[in-house]
Amino acid sequence: MDIPPPSGPQQPPGGQYPPPGPYGAQPGYGQAPGPYGYQPWGQGHPPFTPPLPPPPVNGFAIAALVLGILCFLPLIGLILGFIALAQIKKKGERGKGMALAGMILSGLGTAFLVFAFASGGAAEFWEGFKEGAQEGATFSVDKGECFDSPEGSLEGVAYDVDKVPCADKHDGEVFANFRMDDGSYPGDAAITEAADEKCYTLQPAYAMDSWAVPDNVDIYYFTPTRQSWGLGDREISCLFGNKEPSAGLTGSLRNDETTLDADQIAYLKAEQIHNEAMESAPAEEYVEDDLPGHKQWATRVSGALTEQVGMLRAHDWGAEAQGPVTALVKDLDTARKEWQQAGRATDADVFYEHYEKGANLTDPKQTITARKALGLATNLPTYYEDENGEGGGGTGGGGAEV
Repeated sequence: MDIPPPSGPQQPPGGQYPPPGPYGAQPGYGQAPGPYGYQPWGQGHPPFTPPLPPPPVNGFAIAALVLGILCFLPLIGLILGFIALAQIKKKGERGKGMALAGMILSGLGTAFLVFAFASGGAAEFWEGFKEGAQEGATFSVDKGECFDSPEGSLEGVAYDVDKVPCADKHDGEVFANFRMDDGSYPGDAAITEAADEKCYTLQPAYAMDSWAVPDNVDIYYFTPTRQSWGLGDREISCLFGNKEPSAGLTGSLRNDETTLDADQIAYLKAEQIHNEAMESAPAEEYVEDDLPGHKQWATRVSGALTEQVGMLRAHDWGAEAQGPVTALVKDLDTARKEWQQAGRATDADVFYEHYEKGANLTDPKQTITARKALGLATNLPTYYEDENGEGGGGTGGGGAEV
């Protein structure tokens, strides 16, 4: 039986979903819009707009606050604060509070600086700052102290040392300190020259008996650098060190008035006068090349022997040293006359004649008996020996070629 369809619009077979109505067909179903128009899904509201980021913090405001907190360059902090406020107003940036806080703190710092300059406190502060900077950039080792170098060497640049007892093995021993004159930095070469000249002249005051200084020991020094000079460093330290850095030293080389007895001091002081005269030999080794210079040298030696003999005779020697010293004085007095005649020589042959006699009488080997009686070193240093291994007539500084 056929059932007729209901009255009204035609229905599609099987029905329709969703049913059409006054709101129009939904998109996606291929039907025309209804009487109220057609809008695609999701466009019934305006698109979402994210919030704008906050304005940046002004960099000058940050710098002004930092300088104000640290109280560093307060005038600069004030200027940066004013710049920050102007830029914040113009660009709409953040950081006004930071700029104001920095300006207030910088203002207090500026007021403090004005007061310090007016009262002289700034000068004291600067001097203290320089002293502190110098202590951080330089170091000092006192006379008589021994130390190890962290680098294990006494050459190159040293930034610090480790002080150790002299009885233990060590890299160096300080025998003198002296200061250079103020002024602009004189240069590395000038400082080295000053150290060379001064340290060698200061050695005898610390190691009066040069025979007691081993042959493997040499002189080194600590000197200011260009950087430490700018901080007020003027000190040069004279050091004993081993020629082979890895070998080091053991025991103190100090022998002066703090460690020697009265007889030893009297003998060594007299001997030093003779040594200094012998070391003043002319640069020309051959007498024929500089007869006047050698004659002047011989005269200096003769004068030194006169002074040495006088000092040895004036001292009251102990019983053990009296005989050996008296015998030595007799030889030295005879040598004095020969050196005096060499100083008056009319030609090289005459000079050689008297020089040989005087040199033999002042040969360092002639002093060994007296040295032994006085308890001083008796091993002849190698610098007294000439190329043939024989004792020379001088005590360093060379002598005439015969």
